[in-house]
Amino acid sequence: MADKKCDFGLIGLAVMGENLALNVESRGFSVAVFNRTVSKVDDFLAGRAAGKNFVGTHSLEELVESLATPRKVMLMVKAGPAVDDFIEQLIPFLSPGDIIIDGGNTHFSETERRTQYVESKGLRYIGTGVSGGEEGALKGPSIMPGGSPDAWPHVKPIFQAIAAKVGPNNDIPCCEWIGPRGAGHYVKMVHNGIEYGDMQLICEAYWMLRNALGLSNEELYDVFAEWNRGDLDSYLIEITRDIFSVKDPEGDGHLVDKILDTAGAKGTGKWMSQLALDLGVPSTLVTEAGYARCLSAMKDARVRASKALKGPAAKFRGDREKFIEEIRQALYASKICSYAQGFVQLQAAAKEHDWPLEFGSIALLWRGGCIIRAVFLQRIKEAFDKDPNLENLLLNPYFKSAVRKSQTAWRHVVTTAVRLGIPTPAFATALAYYDGYRSERLPANLLQAQRDYFGAHTYHRVDKPGEGPFHTEWLQLRR
Repeated sequence: MADKKCDFGLIGLAVMGENLALNVESRGFSVAVFNRTVSKVDDFLAGRAAGKNFVGTHSLEELVESLATPRKVMLMVKAGPAVDDFIEQLIPFLSPGDIIIDGGNTHFSETERRTQYVESKGLRYIGTGVSGGEEGALKGPSIMPGGSPDAWPHVKPIFQAIAAKVGPNNDIPCCEWIGPRGAGHYVKMVHNGIEYGDMQLICEAYWMLRNALGLSNEELYDVFAEWNRGDLDSYLIEITRDIFSVKDPEGDGHLVDKILDTAGAKGTGKWMSQLALDLGVPSTLVTEAGYARCLSAMKDARVRASKALKGPAAKFRGDREKFIEEIRQALYASKICSYAQGFVQLQAAAKEHDWPLEFGSIALLWRGGCIIRAVFLQRIKEAFDKDPNLENLLLNPYFKSAVRKSQTAWRHVVTTAVRLGIPTPAFATALAYYDGYRSERLPANLLQAQRDYFGAHTYHRVDKPGEGPFHTEWLQLRR
């Protein structure tokens, strides 16, 4: 190995970095590794990497020297200043055309900035989303690269080899070039935001089944197992099913019932919500899912409020099996709205940042390897393949029909939740989005009149298209 240069370099040997390095090596590539705490390099080579095609290095200069040109160095370190630090340390050792890759959960604006900076040094840069968690990194993640376009041909063979595979012959990689600069990390952020919505919707379905119908964990397992055999077939439904089967290893009962009801968050969902507001697009599912996590974290306040604030405590009275099916339909319809919102935001971002995004291709990237992987995504790919300029997934014949068939059940679930006092914010906001989007007129005429009244913000008239804006002295015209 001393004379033969490695195909790929990786910095950062936490679990994700280790697993990704093992994945790359398992596909026939030689890998040089480095870690800031260099003892981890030795431990890795003596442990999981023993006997495999790895070179351990104890300095960045040694890492760079061990790589074939153009050098490909991937950072699997914590997003933020650490990425900039490593870029600065690497640049003096790299040669024109070498490639730096950031595989962390980085804000897209940072990747925009870093791409321009690294390119100004004569180098190439890739910011890539990597989804699938620790298992995905090892066995096949969904990979969403963006950055310097001329870097792609050099990393494509490696990235597509290690990515998850889908298709009839299991030979279509869940990895394709997304676009320039921060496009890859933006798409990964939207993936994570959709993930927030999916998880919250599933939790609300669970809460209705548990509280309105009183289903046991064994019954919940059976319900989610059945759902996973139909339109809702997905990784998240599958793991939810499995969770209900796990007994508490430290006592009686099921583990899920012993877990404190406070949810954490790493921030990517919040980014999507903030950027949706910046773009002026209504990504309400991820926003509501984020707020639901915030409310869950107010545990002590909720405990106090539960003793002071009262609501209905009635259980569902009616056909249990029918209502379970209605909850499934409500979940599916809400999920459609969530993904519709995500792709509308991607369309707006593509226009704003001049990214040539291919939405069918993005749906395919999420078909395997990632957290939101689902059979459902094949329907989205087909929708954009049929109409690349599709304005909203809800307008595609398949999804329009699916929501139409589910609409009565969806409304019944939401109204039942309100009547029983069971919070279903994501179900409700999905339905509100659907009703708002399908409305030719909304009460914003009054809102704009209010804005003109107190702030002279002007308005346009429906009976004078193309004219205006208009302003009225409302005080003078009062009766």
